[in-house]
Amino acid sequence: MSTIEHVSDTARWVAVYRAMETARPDAIFRDPYAERLAGARGAAIVDRMHRGRQMAWAMIVRTAVFDEIVLDRVREHGVDRVVNLAAGLDTRPWRLPLPPTLAWIDVDLPEITAYKRDAMRGERPACRYEAVVADLADDAVRRGLFERLRDPSTTTLVVSEGLLIYLTADAAAALARDLHDVLGARWWLFDIASPELLRMMKRQWERSVQPGAASFQFAPAEGTAFFAPHGWREAEFRSTVEEARRRRREMRMMWFWRLLGTFASAEKRERWRRFSGYALLERT
Repeated sequence: MSTIEHVSDTARWVAVYRAMETARPDAIFRDPYAERLAGARGAAIVDRMHRGRQMAWAMIVRTAVFDEIVLDRVREHGVDRVVNLAAGLDTRPWRLPLPPTLAWIDVDLPEITAYKRDAMRGERPACRYEAVVADLADDAVRRGLFERLRDPSTTTLVVSEGLLIYLTADAAAALARDLHDVLGARWWLFDIASPELLRMMKRQWERSVQPGAASFQFAPAEGTAFFAPHGWREAEFRSTVEEARRRRREMRMMWFWRLLGTFASAEKRERWRRFSGYALLERT
């Protein structure tokens, strides 16, 4: 049996990593709900994946960076609504110090939405929270949802953590256009992989994924410039390797790769910096 049988299983996988970090005395964030949400299924997924627990650092760093950027947009840039696409088991509306006036909308498939609703029953979010069921892969459903959510009086940040890697290039472009033209969002926050990282992920993890369940696909060679024709410009880019060092969550032997980097050209160092990262785009 494959470790990951449905794309929603990836939410349980990441929840295990949040629980691992929360258990540390020096945790860089705390998610008191992560272990509950991951459940036995999440733990089994991680234990059966190749180097499953050793690779936790990347997801942990991603969580911390997204926390920081979300809070910055809300506190310093006037964001009063967050639309969280493929929200999975994200618990930011409950665990972050968000203002009660903020509107937070989670969007995901029926099964994972129902599971999260039941698991979080009785917990009170810090902000105005709503969960919406929608299949974002269905163009008509997605555009209909964005039409309903369109509100020029709001300043909207869209979050799509861990989503783009599973899309085709055409699907990523369509999503970018719909967020720009239909929803009219101001900011868009996501993680992005390079072609080199995509190849590594396929070698390491794709055998753990049931065919068609959650294939790794999107890693544009041009990086965030891919989205420029669709109305988005890069406002901020955070390198995974730099953020991991800053937060003291580097993978083993990272010091060796940094040493090799000192002998590389400026072009190669920049390619390594953008090997994996987190991008905040602004609507043009």
